[in-house]
Amino acid sequence: MPASFIPSATATAATAWFAPLDQLRVFTVTGQDAVSFLQGQLTNDIAASSPDHAILAGYCTAKGRLLATMAVWRGVGQPAEQVTGFMRASLSDAVIKRLRMFVLRAKAVFDTPELSVAGVWTHADQVDQLSQALGAALPTTAWARVELPGGTWICAPSTRSDQRQSILRWWWVASAEQRNAVAAALAPLMTLAPAADWDGLDMLAGLPWIDTPTQDLFIPQTVNLDLIEGVSFTKGCYPGQEVVARSHYRGTVKRRMALGLIRTSDLPEGEIRGLDVYDTTVTTEPSGRIIDMGSLAGPEGETAVLFEIPLKSLVTPSLALGTLEGPAIRVQTLPYAYGSD
Repeated sequence: MPASFIPSATATAATAWFAPLDQLRVFTVTGQDAVSFLQGQLTNDIAASSPDHAILAGYCTAKGRLLATMAVWRGVGQPAEQVTGFMRASLSDAVIKRLRMFVLRAKAVFDTPELSVAGVWTHADQVDQLSQALGAALPTTAWARVELPGGTWICAPSTRSDQRQSILRWWWVASAEQRNAVAAALAPLMTLAPAADWDGLDMLAGLPWIDTPTQDLFIPQTVNLDLIEGVSFTKGCYPGQEVVARSHYRGTVKRRMALGLIRTSDLPEGEIRGLDVYDTTVTTEPSGRIIDMGSLAGPEGETAVLFEIPLKSLVTPSLALGTLEGPAIRVQTLPYAYGSD
């Protein structure tokens, strides 16, 4: 992240928040077979994706378990034979190395360009001010994308479907040169925020990011990827497709991702992603696992978590983190429904 752009953490006249998202890493796949290659590897339909939108996708093992979730896009503003995306940085090297193993004779070259990702969010009535500073309208529909001289702006899902007009947020993908080119116009409008605050908004939006502690644990439906348009059931084969399709068509998805809040002061030290979740009413064995976490800005001192759990444990939830006597997890409502599972 270019140091010259970083806004002040104590700005008083700012209208938006800015968080460098160093936990995300950008990659590109270039070549005449880039789209067709990824079409046969990821869970979503890249070939049918709109050129002015990014899409959410997963990459699975042959057993249908997720090795990564990622945002990818192609089309307007870049060569038709190039796909760009980002995933969690901690697992990107291993995932890209694995994908390269299957390129074989396909004309598709992976690269990790010098691009960084930031999160920007603001109240809806301040979007025009940001747009004016950029010289073009920012997208306001989830996953819509625009290419500007200052970089790529992708509208991220909002925290609640009925609040989309109150708070809007974007992933901003850009080089150091692109960020510095708009620094004078944008930096005064923004207050620096920690990446954990952006992660908290992802949690409230029910957006799962697979990371190293949670690789090879969950099928796409367990983390609700099918509920947020991250899986196509009509696109054809990809690794794990048979397992994913069988669970979908047989209606055997009995475990889902849920949203919860934990008092931050109660959290154990160290990594909690991958930590067990206990249903204290039914068993002494773990019932689920933490998928991801993020902070919630505010005086309450709460951490938002996404966790997988049997659906039956959400009927009258009494959940704890780590042990039966661990911190209480207070279940919250996701911005989308589980459907008929």
